[in-house]
Amino acid sequence: MLVFEAKPIEAVVAINSPETIRRILDECRTIAVVGLSSDPFRASNSVSAYMKRQGYRVIAVNPNETSIFGEKAYPDLFAVPEKIELVDVFRRPQEAGKAVDQAIAVGAKAVWLQEGVIDKAAAQRALDAGLLVVMDRCWLKEHARARR
Repeated sequence: MLVFEAKPIEAVVAINSPETIRRILDECRTIAVVGLSSDPFRASNSVSAYMKRQGYRVIAVNPNETSIFGEKAYPDLFAVPEKIELVDVFRRPQEAGKAVDQAIAVGAKAVWLQEGVIDKAAAQRALDAGLLVVMDRCWLKEHARARR
């Protein structure tokens, strides 16, 4: 006879579930944005500017930038000197896994892969490591929808 250990219902949170999105928006106030660009016409910049206006702490992670929004930019997540709660990824899908693996290593609570950023294996690694995971969704759109 097989016996399965029951998990509390609140411990079961799926990728992109409404509960996962709600928890990230409510609980993750310090956000490292991997791929954040200083170019105001890039989605990473406009979404991050919106995050800042909503009261979130935004940390730029981009080895090609020195400062964004008047604050220091970091080359990778390992260089960020403070606790990161959410890692928001604006990178090509084939490069997202590196950011997810760093998010796991630095002890982030969640990862958010923006629209068009799909890496199922990396998302599964994050989920297996206990992180909250959103993939192929826009943080700004989900935040605006949740606040209606």
